[in-house]
Amino acid sequence: MADLKVCRAPDVLTTIGLGSCIGIALYDPVTKISGLAHIMLPDSTQIRNNANIAKFADTGIQKLYDDMIKEGANKSRIVAKIAGGAKMFELSNSSAQSINIGEKNAIASREKLKALGIRLVAEDTGLNFGRTVELYSETGDYLIKAVGKPEKTI
Repeated sequence: MADLKVCRAPDVLTTIGLGSCIGIALYDPVTKISGLAHIMLPDSTQIRNNANIAKFADTGIQKLYDDMIKEGANKSRIVAKIAGGAKMFELSNSSAQSINIGEKNAIASREKLKALGIRLVAEDTGLNFGRTVELYSETGDYLIKAVGKPEKTI
């Protein structure tokens, strides 16, 4: 949680426990440089203690992108896939919609990717269940696992 890593083929990156969090996978299909961030919150400017930049969509995606470029990924080839952003708890008061952090995380992730010019090629977000993801740097496959659900690759 609140972490990010970059690797090269044939390595595999994994993150577990994506409830309302988002797993952002970035991939350069030519160099096979891959990156995976596990963000928890949409916006670092709304939190006082925001020293861990991997925790937020705005700063975590930027850092992941920058790290991949430093490793040799090409800006124009990087594509993204995202998973997570679930609504894990149903609240019965009228403010429930305003605190759907999973949806806010997904929106913030899409917006940051767009701002960086990174094409979002696939996503598995929303609903009401957690996910574990694996990013395969050899192929760019993003394997999504959830309890009681069939595995899916996007």
